[in-house]
Order: sequence, then C-alpha cells, then structure tokens
Amino acid sequence: MVGTARQIVTALPAVLLVGIGFWRGLRGETWAPGAAAAAVAAGVLFLFFWTFEVGRTGSREVAVIAALAAVAAVLRLPFAGIPGLQPTTMLVAVSGLAFGWRAGCAVGATAALVSNFFLGQGPWTPWQMLAWGLVGATAGALGKATRAGPGRFWMAGFLFGWGYLYGAVMNLWFWLTFISPLTWGSFAAVEAASFGFDTLHAAGNVLFYLLAGPDLVRVLRRFRKRMTFGVE
Repeated sequence: MVGTARQIVTALPAVLLVGIGFWRGLRGETWAPGAAAAAVAAGVLFLFFWTFEVGRTGSREVAVIAALAAVAAVLRLPFAGIPGLQPTTMLVAVSGLAFGWRAGCAVGATAALVSNFFLGQGPWTPWQMLAWGLVGATAGALGKATRAGPGRFWMAGFLFGWGYLYGAVMNLWFWLTFISPLTWGSFAAVEAASFGFDTLHAAGNVLFYLLAGPDLVRVLRRFRKRMTFGVE
C-alpha cells in the first residue's frame, strides 16, 4: 500500500499538468498540451520501470524478458512496410499473460525502444513504448484475474480491442502535438483517418494469436514453472 501511494503521489503532478492542458486547449487558449502529455507519458514509463526495478526480479527473469523484448522488436521489422500489421503486439500480450504484468510491460516498452533504433527514433517513441507497455500490463492483469487464463477467443477479442486502443494512444499523441484547435471534432477526424490502419492492426493481432499465441503461452508458462519465476 505504501508503494502504491508513493506511485500515485509521484504521478499526480503530471496528471494535473495534462488535465490543465486538455482543459485550456479545448477552450482554445494558448497552451502546449503536447509537451504536457509527453511529460505524462515519460512519467508513466518511469513508474513502469521503477515498479519493475523494485519488484521481485531475478537475474534469470531479466534474461528471459530481454530475450522476449528482442524477439518482439525483431518481429516488427519485416512488417514495417505494412502500416498496422505487426506481430509485436501479440508477443507482448503473450509475454504479459505468461509472466505477469511487470514483465509484459517491460517487454512492450523495450521492444518499441529497440526496434526504433532500426526504424527511426522520434517523439513518437515514448508513446509507442507506453502503448505496448500497456498491452503487456493489461494482458498480465487479465491472466492474473483468470486463474486458468483467458480462453482462446477471449484473448483474441482482447488483442482485437488493443488494435484500436494502440491506435488511440498514438492518435492522442498526434492530436496533441500537431492539431489545432484541440476539439472533440478534430480528434474524431484523426481517429477516422487511422481507422483503416487500426483495423488492420486489430485483425492482424487476432490472426497472429490464433496461429501461434496459445502454443506460445503454454511454452512460456511451462518455462516459467520450470525456472520457478515469481513475477507477481
């Protein structure tokens, strides 16, 4: 409880900052909501990694997470020419499902950072790290909430939804950084422009998971059990 309270207190100034930015931006006042939101994204990522650092993390677990992050990053590269289609989201979710939310978050954020050394770093990198980190974290929370793990089609639905949620996170960054004025109408226009790419992402997530996801989950869970990892 003390650790959770400390995290909330640490994040509160950034949350208030972005809240003020939204409020003033929607009123048409001069503001830099993109910078405020970037500070929030960086703060959330800091909390992710700080929680992972202070958690029960063994050297073997760190090695497995690093290997999964590397594979997730490499798998992104062959599909870079097809916007939206990428198996990285599926592998990040599977990692969280098998090893817990901390590991899933670490795999997602690290995969985004590493793959962008090949695809190009930029102001979008923290947002991709945040989005994929949230994929892994929510998959880990879903796995913990369901003792036997979610069924094949529940997990497919989860990944389908994250195809659009990932797009919404990236659209939020684009909207706050490049669009003026900040109105619900302009945000809806940004969402509409990315709908096709987000749909391809969602459909690809389902396809990749149904082809390989359940087998990967079984293998990774068996490996975790044999190595006696204690992520949670």
